Amino acid sequence: QVQLVESGGGLVQAGGSLRLSCASSGRTFSSYDMGWFRQAPGKEREFVAAISWSGGSTYYADSAKGRFTISRDNAKNTVYLQMSSLKSEDTAVYYCAAAITRGLPRRRYEYDYWGQGTQVTVSS
Repeated sequence: QVQLVESGGGLVQAGGSLRLSCASSGRTFSSYDMGWFRQAPGKEREFVAAISWSGGSTYYADSAKGRFTISRDNAKNTVYLQMSSLKSEDTAVYYCAAAITRGLPRRRYEYDYWGQGTQVTVSS
């Protein structure tokens, strides 16, 4: 069983930056591809970014390209999402997720474990 705990959310002004962290309690963290998703009020949960088990490959949603960076530290069992140039439309609850399936999954059903989420609010 893998437990994921997100942190780092908060209130930030438009144009600002935040770094989200997701810590895993599992000993097999380095074997999972990891992803970040977000869900705004009244909207579906959407894919943001994914990183391969080794950290060697990443994939981003169009909305995140050029502004967000996903990374991981397998020694610390942690995945990060560095967000910059934040916009009001980035306001959402952000979730990290772990996937047994490799290949930078981008769909919710491809992920096996989920965190509880952290709120990011961008004020304009």
